[in-house]
Amino acid sequence: MNRNLVFIYASIVAMALLVTGCSDDDENIRVSDAASTQLTLSSTDALNLTRDMTGETVLGLNWSAPDFGFSGAVPTYNVVVGVDAATEAVPTRINVGNVLNKDFFAEELNEAVADAGALAGLENEVKIWVEALLGKDIVATSTAQVLTVTGYATSFDLSSPWGLVGPATLNGWDGPDVPVYATAIANEFVAYATLTDGELKIRRDNDWTVNYGDTGADGTLDLDGDNIQVLAGTYKVMFSLNDFSYTIEPFTWGLVGDATPTGWDGPDTQLTYDSSTDQWRAVVTLTDGEMKFRQNNDWAVNFGDSGADGTIEENGDNILVEAGNYLVSVDFTNNLYTIEPTDIWGLVGDAAPNGWDGPNMRFTPDYANEGVWILENVTVLDGEIKFRTNDAWDLNYGDDGNDGTLESDGANISVSAGTYTIKLFLADADNPTYTIE
Repeated sequence: MNRNLVFIYASIVAMALLVTGCSDDDENIRVSDAASTQLTLSSTDALNLTRDMTGETVLGLNWSAPDFGFSGAVPTYNVVVGVDAATEAVPTRINVGNVLNKDFFAEELNEAVADAGALAGLENEVKIWVEALLGKDIVATSTAQVLTVTGYATSFDLSSPWGLVGPATLNGWDGPDVPVYATAIANEFVAYATLTDGELKIRRDNDWTVNYGDTGADGTLDLDGDNIQVLAGTYKVMFSLNDFSYTIEPFTWGLVGDATPTGWDGPDTQLTYDSSTDQWRAVVTLTDGEMKFRQNNDWAVNFGDSGADGTIEENGDNILVEAGNYLVSVDFTNNLYTIEPTDIWGLVGDAAPNGWDGPNMRFTPDYANEGVWILENVTVLDGEIKFRTNDAWDLNYGDDGNDGTLESDGANISVSAGTYTIKLFLADADNPTYTIE
């Protein structure tokens, strides 16, 4: 027989055997039942995580490669974090590729245990294990290791039923009231407010049933007392229901420096209080240069960063920054700060205060709700508007169909003259929306 014909015949037979030798039951690679991986933790001591440990490695994991019973298998691995007491949350899975180790920074582990259902500020029994995967299938799992972890809150509910009301506030006597926040001390509260010349009171639940003023202007709150007189300014308003004392003091935090829009002489670029994280924040455009944080547009209280380690110190070194658009956040409780690049959304158009050429009227992030941007009390003319980032047209939204849904490079949005609050809802990238109220 011709040698080539023999080769072809043998090949056909081999292929037939390959086809007939496979069944539905054998679609996946058969893995040895003995395949396993062994997980080792750097320590099983209880961990008490705090915000000031950001960037610190707090836990190391190492594991062995499973023996699948055949060569050439390269699995990927999940590190899995579960909390026994969590009734509704599911374990957190972190894919680490095909490496055999994982180091957790404090903030990473804190996020993982929180996502798995751990309660902040309390000891939680946490189980950690490793899954080895070939394709989408889990083919080997380590024995779970147990350790005690106390995490910290990354978001806070500092809301209270109390508020400031009166013509000294933006909303007058009818409200809604300026929000007042709880503090770490029971029955002591704080508000940060820009006020005008006028009067105010403190009341509960946006209602007059329970309200406090100051009869005699002696710094003591009185139930149904006289209106409190204030002058225009930005203030920290503190009051205690333990002894009914209160204070109204000028108070701001800001950014100052040649990297900021107003340089070292100020006035400072103002930070606003974010009660959801207990931080002060600003979305700002910076230039190449230096900056610091300071209080009340004055050098009496200022913070820099000696050592460029993300930790602020009073009277510390200037903070070096590069030109760009940033979200600047500072935590004065734990003396931490971050400067994160971001896109800044703005309002542009012939109905907008600065026309089609801009600069944009800038929105502010709703820090408690990811992807929500707010522009409050903006006055527009009869005309058209659009939304864009960073005073440029690279990324812009309009509304094709005038249905409240935004489209990239969409049609101009017609508006009537008036004063509005505009909100952008961008968390769902496939369905961004907006409201004008």
